[in-house]
Amino acid sequence: MYQDPMEKPGSDREWKLIEKVMMSMNSEQKRARRWGIFFKLLTFAYLFAAVVMLTPKNMGSDALATDAPFTAMVEVKGVIAAGEEASADLIVTGLRKAFEAEGVKAVMLRINSPGGSPVQSGYVYDEIKRLRAIHVDIPLYAVISDLGASGAYYIAAAADEIYADKASLVGSIGVVGSGFGFVGAMEKLGVERRQFTSGEHKAFLDPFTPINKDEKQFWQGVLATTHKQFIEQVKKGRGDKLAQDAKLFSGLIWTGEQALALGLIDGLGSAGYVARELVGAEKIIDFTPKPSPFENLVGRLGVYAGKGFAAAMGMNGSGIELR
Repeated sequence: MYQDPMEKPGSDREWKLIEKVMMSMNSEQKRARRWGIFFKLLTFAYLFAAVVMLTPKNMGSDALATDAPFTAMVEVKGVIAAGEEASADLIVTGLRKAFEAEGVKAVMLRINSPGGSPVQSGYVYDEIKRLRAIHVDIPLYAVISDLGASGAYYIAAAADEIYADKASLVGSIGVVGSGFGFVGAMEKLGVERRQFTSGEHKAFLDPFTPINKDEKQFWQGVLATTHKQFIEQVKKGRGDKLAQDAKLFSGLIWTGEQALALGLIDGLGSAGYVARELVGAEKIIDFTPKPSPFENLVGRLGVYAGKGFAAAMGMNGSGIELR
């Protein structure tokens, strides 16, 4: 059989086969892209729905659904500090809405906190006193669950009455300013500290330099002044209920049963007990402001590393904590 020498054997069939394979691959790529877009949209929709479902209702929204009197609750949970769940801004916002709600019979602070910033605690204390002066017919109760120590007790002292469980930990009326010293470690490692300041004592809390005797005395004075302010506010809030015992302000912490005998609390009972037996309005409505889960995630991811390092170095906020 004759074959043109310029024609490649089977070329048409080969090109058709190649063309078919290429078209098939292109079709598969388009199909894969479509499925990829579909699954991305599905994942986004799922996450969006989850955030919406997990986002708490507006605080106190249940109050609109009932004509019955109720007990308004605001939680103080965790470390009391700016930017935290127990920041003064969030607590005060909840308290204001609770006192202003229609149908509220009493406001209750449910506390589970080790304390924290004296500034934040003082802000809440003062706001409680201000709100009570405005809403004279609405009492405020503090209820301590597991822990109501230091700055958390500072806040509780502003309440009309304080209740806790017999095994709750209450008190710790003291002040601490802590950190670390790395001078010895630096000498062993042969590291030289280079720091330039303007001001004789500008770097007096620097953990990389030895403690100066005069600066230590000055810092003790700052802590003593803060402690004195703490004691004055507790006495102002609790009055003659407090036992005449110097250990009350030593930083020690007691069980709820011991705290009752010392006058630190007024009775033993839970949040439900207070609402039911003392307020006479068993229905409790939570007015605690809560960020959405999405806001929590975004807000916390970016600051955890920095906060952890700062806490380890003793560089938290003002450097003073009520705990």
